[in-house]
Amino acid sequence: MSFVPALGQSDFRELRRAGAGYVDKSSFIGQLLADPAHVVLFPRPRRFGKTLNLSTLAYFLGKRDEDLSPLFQDLAVWSDPAARAHFQQYPVLFLTFKDIKTRSYETTLDAIRTEVRRLYSQHQDLLQADVLRADEKRHYEHMLVGEITEEDCRQSLRELSDYLARHHGRKVAILIDEYDTPIQSGYLNGFFDEVTLFFRNFFSAALKDNPSLFKGALTGVLRVARENLFSGLNNIVVSSILSDRRYATSFGFTEAEVATVLEQARPDGGPAGQSAPAPPPEPPRLDEVRAWYNGYLFGGQVIYNPWSILNCVASGALRPYWVNTASTDLLQDLIARRGLGFSGETEALLRGEPVEARIDENLVLRDLDQQPEALWSFLLFAGYLTTTAVREELGEITASLAIPNIEVRVAYRDLFRSWLRRGLPERRHAEELLRALLGGDAPTLEALLERLLVTVMSYQDPAGREPEKLYHGFVLGLLVQLEGEYDVRSHRESGFGRADVLVRPRAPGRPGVVLELKVPQRDETPEQALAAAARQVRDRRYAAELVAAGATPVHELVAVFDGKRAWVRNVDEALSGAMKGRSQD
Repeated sequence: MSFVPALGQSDFRELRRAGAGYVDKSSFIGQLLADPAHVVLFPRPRRFGKTLNLSTLAYFLGKRDEDLSPLFQDLAVWSDPAARAHFQQYPVLFLTFKDIKTRSYETTLDAIRTEVRRLYSQHQDLLQADVLRADEKRHYEHMLVGEITEEDCRQSLRELSDYLARHHGRKVAILIDEYDTPIQSGYLNGFFDEVTLFFRNFFSAALKDNPSLFKGALTGVLRVARENLFSGLNNIVVSSILSDRRYATSFGFTEAEVATVLEQARPDGGPAGQSAPAPPPEPPRLDEVRAWYNGYLFGGQVIYNPWSILNCVASGALRPYWVNTASTDLLQDLIARRGLGFSGETEALLRGEPVEARIDENLVLRDLDQQPEALWSFLLFAGYLTTTAVREELGEITASLAIPNIEVRVAYRDLFRSWLRRGLPERRHAEELLRALLGGDAPTLEALLERLLVTVMSYQDPAGREPEKLYHGFVLGLLVQLEGEYDVRSHRESGFGRADVLVRPRAPGRPGVVLELKVPQRDETPEQALAAAARQVRDRRYAAELVAAGATPVHELVAVFDGKRAWVRNVDEALSGAMKGRSQD
């Protein structure tokens, strides 16, 4: 049977009725029902099938007049007698926050009101039942057509679950998709405290000590328990991608599943001599798919991003599908404010080397500005890094991290290009900046760097006593797009020391660049800082490696940054200026 991808379809019933290709993940239902945890949180990267899994669970558990058994009879869950005992037995409240990406708390609350009203509308047959008191009916009608207050929203799931449990004589399943999307928006747009306080009360009312709750399941990208978001919810269990083997293959595709999808998607050809629709494109080979999309490790299992695989099968082309749809707002913010935390470790990642980092599963979004481990944790859980090894000692998790595959490597390049376009909207300016760098054109480089600083760079220094690190990451981010023709290294041994940035051509005969970065010390003028940097370049022979590699010409540049100002000089010019200054003195 040919596998036909249903791109963007996350409604289980619609997908099955359309006869679209479906990789059977229904055993997840039996695992969840057998799990003693009352509420389970599943943090996974975006586009890993979270919404479809919750939709499948909702249709399986949901009590309704329509018999949905034909949707499940050929799936794994149907051969699980313990799971089948729960089939269509419970009222279900299924809501999603994946599209709540707003810029203020007021608009976020409005979007939540809309989602709550939709839930109440789905179950308004309760108004015709005899289970609601007169005051409860008035409140229900108010939730349908009245002005829903903030407190109404906080208590909405608890109250509606009570009504449904009373009416059906069954406890209620509460399923919440992408719970953390509004929280990330709050962090990015300055209303983090308000949105966190709201959801703390919202989740507590619905999921803590709720006598009407049968089972709760939440999905998201991040686990943010230490923000007190789930304070007091001792009944919630987190399915970690680092250590939880029970649900390791529930989200995303295993390699065996990918191989099956590729095989089923290959055109059959059809009988000779008969006209037929154009055959679907030939999907790439498994080894090609592995290089582009493999690399994630969940609970010790190798997992592929299903969105990328399905798009690859549909188009027959190896392209960066996931990174073109995943939200990058938070990453863009991190690049603009701290160069994505660039350091020697980040540079090693871009060279394809693993790095060691401490991982905190209870991610504190506030710490992204200050704590390196918070940044590594975010990149891991968001799918921009993967683990190659994990160890835990005395409750502290240390992981070897790496860029998962070609697709995500392309993401880093494109993120910096996008960021560069924000600062230099005209494409010619970005091209001029790189041309100025490789041509040793200090005045043009200075003007364009300063324009970028003014537009997208925060002068606040998260590096504490080492402000050079902020600007060093800023410049390294620009140079990522030189990858391919040039090898860009930072703090690399050359001559008698380490240059801040070396741009070495991969083939001789092309220009090379030494770039030394400084921030003026106390009472030091920019010209004095430039001269000090120039003397360091010459005295320590930073250009030696470029000369040995056959780079020609070799440009020696120094740059000084102060707030949102930039000064760039050729080394000879900086040294000459220093000599003139001394002669005038």
